[in-house]
Amino acid sequence: MSSLPDIARPSITKEILDYTRMTRGERPGKHSYVALLGLRAFDTPRLVELLGDGVPFAAFQKLCGGLDLTAAQLAGLIQISARTLARRKHEGRLRPDESDRLVRTARIFGRAIDLFEGDAAAARRWLKRDNPALGGSSPVAMIASEVGAREVDALIGRLEHGVFS
Repeated sequence: MSSLPDIARPSITKEILDYTRMTRGERPGKHSYVALLGLRAFDTPRLVELLGDGVPFAAFQKLCGGLDLTAAQLAGLIQISARTLARRKHEGRLRPDESDRLVRTARIFGRAIDLFEGDAAAARRWLKRDNPALGGSSPVAMIASEVGAREVDALIGRLEHGVFS
């Protein structure tokens, strides 16, 4: 495991603060959740372009800190092996498919922060806790796939509107 990047994990990161400031005021675009990755591609065409190029490895590191996950945990969630993660760190960039999965994870994290009215710690706890509405799985485990992420997103929508599952 020594080849995995060392990630500092503060409870509130600059990226979380940026995101919560944006969501309280005027959103810069419908993809404001990319601020959780330290990115500034808020419009769809720019985000698609960025994903095609692959996001910088620093985005992975920033999401580790925001979610309070180890590099190994987040790598598993976005389906990157430890060896591949070490290569991506050296290269400084994730591949497009890996970037897409990382952005999906940031999107759901942003939705959870919104659900808990800006309380990132509560959002992290909720994401990591097994949930009966998800068949006993945790939301973070479910977002490893697009189908699971859609289900977590739908659950957040129901909770926002007071529809308990």
